Amino acid sequence: MAACVAVHAVGLTLALRWLKGKPALLDGKFLPATWMLIRVAGWTLLLHLVEISLWAFAYNWKNCMPDLDSAFYFSAVTYTTTGYGDLVLPPAWRMLGAVEALTGILMCGWSTAFFFAVVSRRGASLSKQTETAIQP
Repeated sequence: MAACVAVHAVGLTLALRWLKGKPALLDGKFLPATWMLIRVAGWTLLLHLVEISLWAFAYNWKNCMPDLDSAFYFSAVTYTTTGYGDLVLPPAWRMLGAVEALTGILMCGWSTAFFFAVVSRRGASLSKQTETAIQP
């Protein structure tokens, strides 16, 4: 869980530094702003995939899953709280799956908050432009 928080913190910090150099989401220009949001979403998704991979490697290392492919699949459906139930951890490790699910919820919530902040920044930029355009 701590590794996921660290990956997410570093990843979102890098995204913030990258966004800092962008003028208020490109001053409300639709296509460039949309492309930037796509890149932010892609970057965030990549962070989640790294975190899912960390869990998968841990499951594989502890022989909780039959192979690495199964560990990745199990980790992905657990992290996203999809939980198909076709693969389960050995009884001694079952609480770890619950911890991964809770971690996934927290990391997805953090990503949602980050994305909302980025979109809000774009909305604030558009509002300022509208106010400026309306003033006599």
